[in-house]
Amino acid sequence: MTFPHVFTPLELRHRTLKNRIVFGAHTTNMARGGLPGDQHLAYYLERALGGAAMIVVEPMPVNAEAVLTRGNFRHSSDAVIPHFARITEACKAHGTVMIQQLYHVGAHGDWDNSWRANVSPSGGPSYHDTDGSRALTEAEIEATIADFVAAAVRCRKAGFDGVEVWAAYHCLLDQFWTPFSNHRTDRWGGTLANRTRLSREILRRIRAACGEAFIIGLAVNDDAEVPVCLNRDEMVGVVALHDAEGCMDYVTVGSGSYFDFHKLLPSFQYPENLGADLASLLKAAGLKAKVTAEANIRTPENANTLLGAGQADLMSIVRGQIADPHLVAKAEAGRAEDIRGCLSCNQQCWGRRGRDYYISCLVNPSAGHEHLWGGDRFQPAEPPRHILVVGGGPAGCEVARVAAERGHRVTLLEAAPQLGGQFRLAGLQPRRGQITELIHWYGRQLDRLGVEVRFNCHAEAGEIAGLGADAVVLATGAQPPGTGFQKALPHVPAMPGVEAANVWSAEEVMGRAARPGPRVIVLDEGGDWRGIGTAWHLAEAGHAVTIVTPDAMVGRALVRSATDVPARRTLARLGVRFETESAVTGWEGGGAEITSLLTGAAARIEADALVLATGNRADPTLFEALCALGLAPLRIGDASAPRLAAAAIHEGRLTGLRL
Repeated sequence: MTFPHVFTPLELRHRTLKNRIVFGAHTTNMARGGLPGDQHLAYYLERALGGAAMIVVEPMPVNAEAVLTRGNFRHSSDAVIPHFARITEACKAHGTVMIQQLYHVGAHGDWDNSWRANVSPSGGPSYHDTDGSRALTEAEIEATIADFVAAAVRCRKAGFDGVEVWAAYHCLLDQFWTPFSNHRTDRWGGTLANRTRLSREILRRIRAACGEAFIIGLAVNDDAEVPVCLNRDEMVGVVALHDAEGCMDYVTVGSGSYFDFHKLLPSFQYPENLGADLASLLKAAGLKAKVTAEANIRTPENANTLLGAGQADLMSIVRGQIADPHLVAKAEAGRAEDIRGCLSCNQQCWGRRGRDYYISCLVNPSAGHEHLWGGDRFQPAEPPRHILVVGGGPAGCEVARVAAERGHRVTLLEAAPQLGGQFRLAGLQPRRGQITELIHWYGRQLDRLGVEVRFNCHAEAGEIAGLGADAVVLATGAQPPGTGFQKALPHVPAMPGVEAANVWSAEEVMGRAARPGPRVIVLDEGGDWRGIGTAWHLAEAGHAVTIVTPDAMVGRALVRSATDVPARRTLARLGVRFETESAVTGWEGGGAEITSLLTGAAARIEADALVLATGNRADPTLFEALCALGLAPLRIGDASAPRLAAAAIHEGRLTGLRL
């Protein structure tokens, strides 16, 4: 598979981009004391090694009011310059153009990170939390412009080829553009020329301070479905006004905003290529500036199609290059089938960042650990050995792959007729086919590496010992215990009536072993996709579904990945009923007793089936039997302790590196 449009060079100011793929700006939250260190260096270098033509390093707050996260870089300080210089020098050595984003979120700041009051054009509300803001004075506006310029000069001194000025997602500059948030009557409000004066002055003064060779980009967004946001025609007018003054070289188009935060990091619930709609309008407007599309552009195929259709000049693939930092190089080498695809799940990128951790990746646990693990590349094992892996779920597939990459001879035993384990069932939930694609990718990689995979193999301890492997890794997963135990009712070891007919696990439903009737109760204890996706699957198939959860809202665990609101919208559209802060205290075959955890009041819900998405348990029998034979097997993933797929793949990678 070839991608001619992707691998056509592009002139950008006084630089030549070797291809059309950008690794766009995103907060990694890796800074220590406000400075980028070895973790940052290894993270960005891996993507430069992987072929990205341009890297936009995560945003630098331009002053104290702009600080948003603990991991923000130190603002207003030359101390950052030598630390960034290490990164720019290393990445530019591989032909990568290096840009840094500059930002100020305005009203949507976080005062107990910045320790400053939020500021905005007219004192509007924050959509980050319940705080408000105060209107900037004219003197403060001038000082803010100076702060942007000073930050850009610092970037030039650190070896960056340019800066990207953030005006997206209803941040400070967009707040000035948008009549909803700009009610000023002075020269910074009213007409379009006045409302864009701040951003145009910033671009103009950066050009004057940093010189003609310095690249300047502008980041904007498309959230036209929100009534108070600028519509697409208005956004084209705003960008065209900046373009007419010749102070910018490219514009990057994302999706969503603080008004619709979930679309800002579009998960698998959204269509692909969201940024292409506005990008194509900007291209049609005949701008001198180049146009970069981003937002759910996952693959070289996506990028090549959009570029070929003339919808943009550049493609920003962020999560795709977190998932596979060598995506560009593999595509250029004709190895697109070897690219490990992003799941658009947000679980370890935004999911960790949202909890104030540094980011990683579910499918690529090397992300964020490149400085410790050597990136997504592998050192040969000395000496190579025979490794036996029991279980072909995500943990087993990953440890087998990594061990084989390092030169070990690997045998994998899988009880089922296909790879994937219970993770494969998640791929059967609505819109989650990217999981199935990942399992197919594992199959191709294991075949390429010569791993011997034995399907339908229910190996006992004696058989395993008889194979004489040098190391045995158990990745046998975990299973539903069938008790209906609920953490909300720790004094009840088993749900009354759980042994009656028509009680199924979520796994039995997705594996098509269950035959639920028309009315189904889903007991969702975890608040994640195991229960939510199963309920979605049942509702889409025409069942009348009621979700019972001990949490205050359905999908509580999905908040961390910014996928909960779209999930609840979908469930509500399908007519799913929500029973929150409740437990199932009994099942009688034709219905369940539901008890409020707040009041203790009980009510009956008539139903034909009860589906349990409660905690699973690992069976230690095989591990104990192998230990009794004098072996020392390693347990990874759910076989060690039941968790999400990210933990399984992480442990598979780490174990494969240590074998």
